[in-house]
Amino acid sequence: MTTMTDTSNAARFREFKMPDVGEGLTEAEILKWYVQPGDTVTDGQVVCEVETAKAAVELPIPFDGVVHELRFPEGTTVDVGQVIIAVDVAPGSGDAAPAPAPEPVAETEPEPEAPKGRQPVLVGYGVAETSTKRRARKGAAAAAVQGEMNAHGAAAVRESRPLAKPPVRKLAKDLGIDLATVVPTGEGGIITREDVHAAATPVPAQAQAPVAVEATPSLAPEAPVPVVAGARETRIPVKGVRKAIAQAMVGSAFTAPHVTEFVTVDVTRTMKLVAELKEDKDMAGVRVNPLLIIAKALLVAIKRNPDVNSAWDEANQEIVRKHYVNLGIAAATPRGLIVPNIKDAHDKTLPELAAALGELVSTARDGKTSPAAMAGGTVTITNVGVFGVDTGTPILNPGESAILAVGAIKLQPWVHKGKVKPRQVTTLALSFDHRLVDGELGSKVLADVATILEQPKRLITWA
Repeated sequence: MTTMTDTSNAARFREFKMPDVGEGLTEAEILKWYVQPGDTVTDGQVVCEVETAKAAVELPIPFDGVVHELRFPEGTTVDVGQVIIAVDVAPGSGDAAPAPAPEPVAETEPEPEAPKGRQPVLVGYGVAETSTKRRARKGAAAAAVQGEMNAHGAAAVRESRPLAKPPVRKLAKDLGIDLATVVPTGEGGIITREDVHAAATPVPAQAQAPVAVEATPSLAPEAPVPVVAGARETRIPVKGVRKAIAQAMVGSAFTAPHVTEFVTVDVTRTMKLVAELKEDKDMAGVRVNPLLIIAKALLVAIKRNPDVNSAWDEANQEIVRKHYVNLGIAAATPRGLIVPNIKDAHDKTLPELAAALGELVSTARDGKTSPAAMAGGTVTITNVGVFGVDTGTPILNPGESAILAVGAIKLQPWVHKGKVKPRQVTTLALSFDHRLVDGELGSKVLADVATILEQPKRLITWA
């Protein structure tokens, strides 16, 4: 009878686990619950919003029922594979007790299991980060064997193998770091990505990490952190997008040898072209601004100098030249910096590029940029001019070889046709990976962009 009751409970209460919402991510923070216990939910209904290291994503539930329990409160970071909500799929069928909550999954080795029947409508549950000793077994005898194995063997395993998640182990392997030599700072003695980076390139305490100021126009400012009256300092947890930014920037800054070159450009003709395009019927309904012309100029420069659109493959010791351009646009959002990219930007006409750029900015402003939209970038533009800044030395996006910073466009005295006249002037800065882009190539790319902005008619002759 007991067995029958347990089976009934298991069939009545279904659990929804945190899925892998993008490219092997291992955890996500629950930002907001849209349902509460007692609410009725239907297949495909969004029940919560979560933030990964790349973006905020809404999660739909893949079955009908009544919410029985929310396993984690808002603000909690949950590993992929952990149950986040339990739903009564057969409400009113009796007073059977709910299925017991599973024991917490060890942070070092989450054990996601795909639910029976229909899969979630997002990416899925990802690959379970399990090991042979933790694989679920059927039957009481197998469970007893597993329990004894855990009781007698866990200590020995912990002593012989440092605690770290599989992605962290892969990072250590890629960087040539022995995990046994890394000092863990994570909870329970777990080695984190930051620990591995610290072991790879220790930074002196007095050194200040490089900072890149990056933004896209018209995005909402980041909400201020509340300050307690009388407090002398405020501590802000580093997580989600901000945590990913820090890790990516440190990894890029201390992996790729950066070189930055500058050029000051008279963009008066470009500004006149922008004004003309705004009145062009072929550009009706799309946003036209200087960033559009700069983006097109960079695409033309890449076409003329294709080697700059490459990536360095450290593992295979190869330079990977990309025959397509996924143009990234750095965007400052309330959750931090993101870099969505326009796929196959090299194939787009000017109206198509304008439409894609407008959609990218609108989606980022609404906080709806998907992880897929930020994957696969090949080169990036960051517009620091929206803050009134003249220029900057941007840090490369990991996996890319070049990033162009655009400064503020200002009216300045300029020698034009032998006379000093007021002209619209800006400063461009191109950072590139000196392992695969030498000074000649980087200079050619920057010079081509500058020439097009000075004389936009080159867009016709060079494109």
